[in-house]
Amino acid sequence: MTLIRSISGIRGTIGGKSGDSLSPADIVRFTSSYAVFIRKESGDSNTIIIGRDARISGEMVSNIVVGTLIGCGFDVLDIGLSTTPTVEVAVQLMQSAGGIIITASHNPKEWNALKLLNGKGEFLSAKDGEEILELAENDVFSFSEIDNLGEYTFDDSFNNKHIDAVLGLDLVNVDLIKSSGFRVVVDAVNSTGGFMIPRLLERMGVECVKLYCEPNGQFPHNPEPLPENLSEISRLVVDKDADFGIVVDPDVDRLALICEDGSMFGEEYTLVAIADFVLSKTSGNTVSNLSSTRALRDITNKHNGNYEASAVGEVNVVEKMKATNAIIGGEGNGGVIYPELHYGRDALIGVALFLTQLAELKISAKELRETYPNYFISKNKIQLTPEIDVDNILATLKEKYKNEKITTIDGLKIDFKDGWVHFRKSNTEPIIRIYAESEGKEKANTFAQKMIQEIKELL
Repeated sequence: MTLIRSISGIRGTIGGKSGDSLSPADIVRFTSSYAVFIRKESGDSNTIIIGRDARISGEMVSNIVVGTLIGCGFDVLDIGLSTTPTVEVAVQLMQSAGGIIITASHNPKEWNALKLLNGKGEFLSAKDGEEILELAENDVFSFSEIDNLGEYTFDDSFNNKHIDAVLGLDLVNVDLIKSSGFRVVVDAVNSTGGFMIPRLLERMGVECVKLYCEPNGQFPHNPEPLPENLSEISRLVVDKDADFGIVVDPDVDRLALICEDGSMFGEEYTLVAIADFVLSKTSGNTVSNLSSTRALRDITNKHNGNYEASAVGEVNVVEKMKATNAIIGGEGNGGVIYPELHYGRDALIGVALFLTQLAELKISAKELRETYPNYFISKNKIQLTPEIDVDNILATLKEKYKNEKITTIDGLKIDFKDGWVHFRKSNTEPIIRIYAESEGKEKANTFAQKMIQEIKELL
């Protein structure tokens, strides 16, 4: 069993002993520590908003979180089955003290997690996360007496409020989309995107063909929206003569697209395409993380903006976006952050802007993809064991390639003339990620395998 404590929250498998998995005791401990922290930051609000994806364990975890927060004296506004960006928007709309999203994102069904938000509806900073970890480690929390217990309210209207906000964005042209007669296939891996994305499409007059849109938590395939997991929707897009396909992860903060011929638009290029559209309407800067494609840099330069790279992780991207006044940003995993609405990855925003882009340009998804540089990122990982000294491995590689451009703000990134490789320990899984980018799939894969072999020789 696995329990991962990090600045971004607590994530683990369901079942097993306390301290070795995401047990009820660990949920109480971490939630209580968050309550202690947020109490200091909460200002006038005494309300914490919670929402969850459709994981089988979601209701159980939610009940424990609710009871714990009430026991800590907080009022709980439960928005039910929802998405990560919906909870973020809800916190913002209600000006609540904070929020907790019960989701393990793209992890398999046996996992669940608590994602923690501040009063702005944004993920906690590294410093704040460390404080909560310390509180949990030392059991620095207490519970309210009977007259000071919090209250519980359920309100599932925020899903529609989120959709309303997306459709109200200046760059989303609902009338134009309606007149374009789009047909789209949606794979929502049987989670909350199964009703959120079709509901959004319906409001824009888009015909929706549903694939795995029942929010029952029974993931029909690995829920991470990578090409190897998307063969079924690729076939269905062609069979249904659809304009393109939409794939979201269980909590709907990542967006992958399938072209009309069944080929991958490329998860990396979701942000590239949407940034291209936004920058064509509004001058400004962009941000992505170190593991994202160079194509965003190229597109930003084309529009006379400035591009910056951050450490991996949404909170780091957001911090860099604020520092550089970026108008669009995100991560190469299909995460689009558009601060016009909120500082969080949001697949609904991505869908609405992409549809507007296609409708305005009057071209297919495939034709749009072909307008962008042909970079390819080979994404790989090596399972970690306790005896593997990752830091020593990275130090050895850094010394070996010291004559190349080296970046160490997040693991180790080595920039070569014809590509780059990025090594980093995952914050959510016991793995080391190895991402390599170059021109074309074959060259990138060859590049990646060379680097993986070098690591294996050091193990």
